[in-house]
Amino acid sequence: MTQSNQWHVGIVGYGEVGRILAEDLRAQNVPVSAYDLKLDGDHAAALRDHAAAYGVGLAASHADLVSKADFVISAVTASQAVPVAQACAPAIRPGTWFLDFNSASPRAKQRAAALIDGAGGRYVEGAVMTSIPPYRIKVPLLLGGAGAAELAPRLAALGFDAKVASAELGTASATKMCRSIMIKGMEAMVIESFTTARAYGVEDALLASLTETFPSIDWEKQGAYFFQRVIEHGRRRSEEVREVAETVRDTGLTPWSASGTAERQAWVADLADDGLFGAKGTPGFARSADWRVEADRILKRLEAK
Repeated sequence: MTQSNQWHVGIVGYGEVGRILAEDLRAQNVPVSAYDLKLDGDHAAALRDHAAAYGVGLAASHADLVSKADFVISAVTASQAVPVAQACAPAIRPGTWFLDFNSASPRAKQRAAALIDGAGGRYVEGAVMTSIPPYRIKVPLLLGGAGAAELAPRLAALGFDAKVASAELGTASATKMCRSIMIKGMEAMVIESFTTARAYGVEDALLASLTETFPSIDWEKQGAYFFQRVIEHGRRRSEEVREVAETVRDTGLTPWSASGTAERQAWVADLADDGLFGAKGTPGFARSADWRVEADRILKRLEAK
């Protein structure tokens, strides 16, 4: 069987995650192709420029991509995990590995697996356990499914930091979803709390109190980071947390916290789409080192209503 570092890797989704993975794989001379619906949209030129710079082939469709790939990575938004599996399944070659990198619920991963495995592919769920940019391809990754133990060493040869969570499909995703209740919820709470404190002029007192209670956290730095990530990726995060809410709902609990988090993340994403924080894609977008700058923009918009 072909060694994994000689695989032709197909990446579905050429956003931030897909581009990072492509860059790191191409640095090892691994052949990479990619497909993204945005290749036919307003951002097509930037994506094509990036692909040309790194030697990434661009496919014309899902079918075109998977028909020539030995290993497929699905790295799209959470709501598209199952649709991507539906689009890829008819053309996937027998035995082709399919790593679902998406932050989707266990039930969604199970539906996607049924489609890929039913078409002769080999589906493995992946749960990314922290923010990708600092770690890049070495981001901690939990694997799940019947083929997880076999795929793990092959991913290691490609530079991934992948560990098997369970042979049972859904366990890795459940771990990720439960983590996201906390992490994405903290992001939403910080934006709501800090912006409200700024409106009342009590932000310094708030930060002092938080530092006293949680002295290991630099709340200035953490606040700026949370604002940046939600402004830049709130749309993707809101979709993920809606999957989180489904995960909670499947247990019989009502996902009050997760649902509220999804709404706050989507609300900030709407403001970003309206250009409140600057032009997307420019160097200064969502890069303020001071969360107050972004909070003031929000408050000014609210005052104008």
